[in-house]
Parts: sequence; C-alpha cells; structure tokens
Amino acid sequence: MNNSSNAAAKIAQFLLEIKAIRLQPENPFTWASGWKSPIYSDNRLSLSYPEIRTFVKQAMGEMIKTNFPDVEAIVGVATAGIAPGALIADELNLPFGYVRSEAKKHGMGKQVEGNIPEGCKVVVIEDLVSTGKSSLQAVDSLRAHGADVLGLACIFTYGFEAADKAFQDANCTYVSLSNYHVLLETALKTGAIQQEQLGMLADWRNDPGNWGK
Repeated sequence: MNNSSNAAAKIAQFLLEIKAIRLQPENPFTWASGWKSPIYSDNRLSLSYPEIRTFVKQAMGEMIKTNFPDVEAIVGVATAGIAPGALIADELNLPFGYVRSEAKKHGMGKQVEGNIPEGCKVVVIEDLVSTGKSSLQAVDSLRAHGADVLGLACIFTYGFEAADKAFQDANCTYVSLSNYHVLLETALKTGAIQQEQLGMLADWRNDPGNWGK
C-alpha cells in the first residue's frame, strides 16, 4: 500500500472522478442543517466501482492496523458505514457488527447488531465525518453496550475544528483516509477547480455556519 499522503491524494482523486464529491463554490448546496456549502459528499458511490472499493478497503485496513493494532471487531455506523465496514472487517478477518441510530422498536429492540461482547475492542467505521455528532452518538451507544471503543476511522473528513473538539471531548481518537485540505490540493492539480476558487473554498471550512450569508 502507498504511504498515507499518497493514499489520501488517490482517494481524493477517485472521489472527484466518480463525482462522489462535488465542488460548486458559485452554486452552493444546502445541507439539512441549513448551512450553505460549496461541497457535497456521497462516498457510497465508491461501492459501485470495484477498483475504488478495493483501494478504500485495503487503505482503510492498513490505517486501522497502524493506528489500532489491538482491534478485535469492526462496527459500521448505519447506514453509510455498514458496507465499507463489512468490507474492512473482511479485509482484516475480523467480526463485524453495526450500530443503529436508535434501538429497534420491535423484536429484541437492539441498537447494536452482531456479536459484540462486553469488553470487545472495536473500531467504528464511518464514510464521512462532518460535525461528528452522528459518529459520536454511535460511539456512545457502543460504550453503553459495553464495547471498548478504540477509535473511529472514516473515508473522508471536512476537518472542522468543532468536530475535532467534539472527538477530543468524547475521548475518542479518529483517523481519516483523506481530508478537505488534500481534496483542494488534488482538485487544483487535476483542474476540478481553478486557483481563483481556492480562497472561497478554504473560507468555507474555516467558518461553515456563516459561509455564503
């Protein structure tokens, strides 16, 4: 596997190529939170491309082995973290489970699915970290279940300061294959954005809640 910086750039290139990440600074998207954003990310698209899917699986496996060598199980966050989580668990030959946003209203009423015994050392898988809220809800659920959460691994992060602080406050390490800074560098090199758009895109990450107002 390539070193982490090469892998980060390759992931960014892949996501741009298949339009899993779209950059539209002059015609921004509106997120569910109401934020205006020059970027939209749907990393689930990578699952439709075997070459990219395999690269992500292998790179994530290497990242987890490096950062969380004691991992005993992989747990995906429903729904976007389930498929990559299962692929990574297979790559590492580890048990897999997933955590729901809330407990089932019927049957056994489970929130954590799979055989994740108390004390099991798990790594949580997300496709994307933005504010970190949903990711850390999953971490809290797993801790309440009795799992020993070593940390969280994701495909891409925007790198918001608020997210970094939220993970620090929750005492949860998180690592990402690629990030917004690498994405902008890659987008500029490949012609996906122009130099004059760079400032606008950088400003968004620094203050996403007020950007575009």
